[in-house]
Amino acid sequence: MFNPIELAELTRNIVCKNNHRKYYRFRSSRFYGGIATADCVGCCLRCVFCWAWNVVASPEVCGKFYSPQEAAGKLIAIAKSKKLRQLRISGNEPTICREHLIKVLELIPEDLIFILETNGILIGSDMTYAEELSRFSNLYVRVSLKGTCEEEFSRLTGAAPEGFQLQLKALENLTKCKVNAHPACMISFSPPENIAALRKKLSSINPAFGDFEVEELILYPAVLERLKKLKVDYMTGYKPERIPTE
Repeated sequence: MFNPIELAELTRNIVCKNNHRKYYRFRSSRFYGGIATADCVGCCLRCVFCWAWNVVASPEVCGKFYSPQEAAGKLIAIAKSKKLRQLRISGNEPTICREHLIKVLELIPEDLIFILETNGILIGSDMTYAEELSRFSNLYVRVSLKGTCEEEFSRLTGAAPEGFQLQLKALENLTKCKVNAHPACMISFSPPENIAALRKKLSSINPAFGDFEVEELILYPAVLERLKKLKVDYMTGYKPERIPTE
């Protein structure tokens, strides 16, 4: 097991430099009905189902550095060329390079929506991060929970179980700072009773969070190979309407 905060710091020293950040591609994507996407390098978790594992595992050799102006410019150009109104940083963990991220957000026009996809670890560990994000009215934060409880979180990410509480704390901090946010959760590794318990926990933070987004396990060939290699079992067949409410 590892401490995700410590791993974030180690990774930051590799992928953040003079307010520049490493990215490995810029593209348009069909998610959210169409969105301009910058795929960054560097994460503080080691999820067994990660679709970008080759990048997560090799931040030293993947991607190249871009300034906030370059990253924002590429996102805006993609959005304009594809007639999209949504932008995001995805792929790995966007919050690791904090100064870079904030500057990118400052450069995004207010008529475009920026969706921040994050595991929430760093936002949960530092309230001032949520406070800083509250400056942006066109920002929407999607906190991706890795499992439904501490045990699942640790089994799925390799990190210390306490990291799961930081994910929940991120949702608390964002709610307190009135940042538009919602939780998503990978439930393909979770029994129904754990899903129901998570629903109650999230509802206690914000009643709207009980209706969390179900994050789909996409069995790309590399993901399936990794799950088999690690001997991790997963479940299929869960649909949002079948998630227990009690």
